[in-house]
Amino acid sequence: MPFDYTLDFHTVDFRQHPELYRVGRGEQGVLLVQPYKGEILPHWRFKNAVTARESSVTIYGLFEAYLKAQDFVGADMARKFIQMGYTRARRYANHAGGKKYDGPVPADKKGQSGAHGRAELPRNPHPDVDKVEAAAIFKRTWDEAKVNPEYIRQKEAFIEKYGK
Repeated sequence: MPFDYTLDFHTVDFRQHPELYRVGRGEQGVLLVQPYKGEILPHWRFKNAVTARESSVTIYGLFEAYLKAQDFVGADMARKFIQMGYTRARRYANHAGGKKYDGPVPADKKGQSGAHGRAELPRNPHPDVDKVEAAAIFKRTWDEAKVNPEYIRQKEAFIEKYGK
């Protein structure tokens, strides 16, 4: 099922109501789902390789802690932040200032990713090497998280239980 953007993310506590969470695709909901956003976001950094390494290790530690606590929603959110570390570092490596698309996001698409009819800005012909390495660090961590047997088990159980 697609991510449900109609929920009141200011009031829903997804730890108390995991049935409202939807895995969605990619990074959907990563900056909305509380209390996880508040727990993970302070550790999410991708400015350079050193920062990305520290951030990915810390967030992967949270990922493992959520799995140990049988908190799939938290683990999935940590996985999404790791994935977003990769995609944002790549974006900043490829596009000066990290801006990928021309123009503002349409009002009805706020909080969602994608071009939404906007043109992609030109790519940097000489990507920032430190950002490329930061992205690679997050990519390795994301690849590890995606195949973690306990993550896979909990994801399957979550989908079976909630159909999401």
